[in-house]
Parts: sequence; C-alpha cells; structure tokens
Amino acid sequence: MATWQPDPSFYPSPRLAAKAPPEQLAYVAAFDPARKSPDSIAVVDLDPNSRSYSSIIGTVAATHAGDEFHHFGWNACSSCLCPNAPHPHIERRYLVVPGLRSSRIYILDTKPDPRRPQIVKVIEPQEIAEKTGYTRPHTVHCGPGGIYVAALGNQDGKAPGGVFVMDHESFEPLGRWEVDRGPQLLGYDAWWHLGFDTMVTSEWGTPDTFENGLVPEILLGSKYGRRLHFWDFTKRKHLQTIDFGEEHQLVFELRPAHDPTKPYGFVNCVISLKDLSSSIWTWYRDGDKWAVKKIISIPAEPADPDLLPPVLKGFKAVPPLVTDIDLSMDDRFLYVACWGTGDLQQYDVSDPFNPKLTGKVRIGGIVARATHPGAKNGKLNGGPQMVEVSRDGRRVYFTNSLYGAIDSQFYPEGIDGWMVKLDAKSDGAIAFDPKFFIDWPKGQRPHQVRLQGGDCSSDSYCYT
Repeated sequence: MATWQPDPSFYPSPRLAAKAPPEQLAYVAAFDPARKSPDSIAVVDLDPNSRSYSSIIGTVAATHAGDEFHHFGWNACSSCLCPNAPHPHIERRYLVVPGLRSSRIYILDTKPDPRRPQIVKVIEPQEIAEKTGYTRPHTVHCGPGGIYVAALGNQDGKAPGGVFVMDHESFEPLGRWEVDRGPQLLGYDAWWHLGFDTMVTSEWGTPDTFENGLVPEILLGSKYGRRLHFWDFTKRKHLQTIDFGEEHQLVFELRPAHDPTKPYGFVNCVISLKDLSSSIWTWYRDGDKWAVKKIISIPAEPADPDLLPPVLKGFKAVPPLVTDIDLSMDDRFLYVACWGTGDLQQYDVSDPFNPKLTGKVRIGGIVARATHPGAKNGKLNGGPQMVEVSRDGRRVYFTNSLYGAIDSQFYPEGIDGWMVKLDAKSDGAIAFDPKFFIDWPKGQRPHQVRLQGGDCSSDSYCYT
C-alpha cells in the first residue's frame, strides 16, 4: 500500500532544517521603477558547480505593468508539520507574489520545472478587497492552516492595515485574520511564536504616506510606525502594544527565534529622529507581558553635503538606514543591512541581549559607493537591502533596491541593481564570494530573495 510522505523540504525543527542540502536556485522579485513594463520573478543559479552559476537563468514576467513586486513567499512550509494545524501532505510548490502597488497577487508553480516556474493563477485586487477588506499586500508567510498576508491598507487604501488569510491549495482569499484588533491601525510585517500562541505585527504607514516616497513632514512628526503589537494567535485577538517612542520611526522587520521554546525575537528601527541612527531591539517575555530592549545602535556617519542627496544635505550625515535583518537558523547570527552606509553587519546574538559584532562588509552606499571584487562597473550604488540566509547558515544573499519611490529619494541618479553572496564561517566572519556578482539587467531592480526549499525567513517550526 502506498504511503504519503511529507514534502522533503519540511523539517520538524530548525536543527534538522540546518542539515538540509544546499539550495540550488534563488527566486528574486524584480520590478520596473517606471511602471511601464511588467515586473518579474528571476531565477538565479546558486550551484557553484554549474556553468551558469551566479547568473539569471530565467524570468517569469507578470501579466500587467505597475505591480511593484516587493515581498513574496511560499504557499506552505515546515509549519505544516505542527500538531495544532497539521497539513503534512501539502507541498512547498507555489510562490505567492503580491504587487504592493497594484494589490494583485500572482501564483507561480515551481514544481514541473523549478528553473522555469509558471504563473497559474492571478488574483485581482477587487477580489482581495471584497473578500478580505484589505489592499497593498506586503508580506507573505506560510503558516498553520493557510497563507498569512500582511497588508498596509484597508479596501480604500487607508487605515487600518492588517492581516488576511488565503487557502494554501486553492489560493482563495478567505478573509480578515483579526477578530479583535484593539488599537492597532498601521501594518507592515507579521510573524509568530507558535510555541507561545503569539502573533507579532509591526508598522509602516498607509499607502498614501509612502507610495510617492517618504513624506518628510510625516517622518519628522513621528507619524510613521513605531509600535509592536502582540496577539493571541488562536483567538486572533490583540493583547498588547509596545510604543518605541516619538524618536523612533519605521519599526519594520520581525525575526522571531526559530527555536519554538525561545520567546524572543529581533526587530529593526530604520531611523532615530534624534541622531539619524538605526537600532535593533530584542522583544522578549517578561512575566506575563512582552517587553523590548534596544541592543544595537548604529550611528550615522558625517559626510560632505555636496555628496548627499537633497533629502540629507541639511543633516551633513549618512544615516545607516537599517531596512532589513535576518536571523540564522540556529538563532546565533543576526545579519543587519545598512542600506544608507553600504554595510552588511553580522552579530553573534547567542545571548539575545548582548550582541557581538563578528563580521562586516561594505558595498554601495550613498557616499561610499564601495565596489565588489566581481564587479566590472566601478563604483556601486544602492546598498545591502533584502537579506536571505541559507538554511545551514553558510551563505548570505542580498540585493540593493528598497522601493521605487524611496530609492530615488536617497539615490537620485537611479539605482543600478545587483545581487551578491557572502560566505559565512561557522564561528563568525563574512566575506564576499568573488565569483558571485549579478549586474542586474537594466530596466528592473531586484528586491526580495527566496531560496529553493526554504530559507531563514520563510519557515516556522514546532519542535526543537
């Protein structure tokens, strides 16, 4: 009698996931900042033994122009092995790719040929708005019982933003996740502690406050996101808000510990209105409540105003602009992308309250324009932005574009896209792979990276 087997890319624990075979492919979201040609998902060869290593071997174009591909995710992952919502025979097969500007969602099938995924379904924005009450889907996470999508606007593009759920087989938008949202209004990222039945969400702003670029008056008025929200995952009920204070703006990427017995995680704050620094915070369980502690502060760097874009000239400094972070599968190393200065920093966070800087590289940057050993085009612009770490923690990939309208505020000449890879040692330290530099084709800019079989910002686990 035949027996069903779980998807081989599903692992019950992060410890076993770290032993997975090396990834062979990456899927990379790329968008046209002019919104004249369709965005695409690029397929990149990651096999160092391949003749096409470090090159784009295929692209899948969207059916429309102007979507602005941004963050995307898998339809299913290792959380399907959790006992509270078991779906062990679902496959990690489909990529769920939202257009942040259009609110359209594309479903790509990677199974017939992983090197040539195909669009098999397009969900129009009207259907999403009607069935969920949300628009501007931003972050996609596969989770217990379905696909969770964090959205930045309601059906009219205003507050509240929130989370909606899709079926992970039919891709039907099911509806709004929140039953009782309490005081939460702004949305951005959403992730969870399955072992503690807790959802965490962060904040950016409503679409009208960022779609044409960051608005200085809103930023300086401390009216962008600055809060974390904690929820009862099962009851879908808001439990607690932590306000980081008026100084802190843009509390963004959530990286909970992969170990389901550890009730802590990390979040970045993009900018301080006091000194232009960026910061990293640990959230943690403190008695019967959640609390936060600032663990890293990265200062702005003094700079010649003549080298700065108009938005920064008056400050005479380059802010680090930490816009993404990623946590290795063993919860040991936190990677911090400084899109402004061009640094990618590696911290040992074995003790989540006492990080130690263990590695740093510089590439691009508003002033530095640092190059890469594999680059042929001299000074590079953009900076480390979307970061993805392999399951075994030995390889780190990142790209250099943030968001079309914001790119031009800090890099007015327009960003020339690239993707690079770092090699990471098991005991710390990082270095560029000199053979891995993708000079991105003109007309599009690369953003989020997803690794075939899963990565450190896609899966959640129920066992240790």
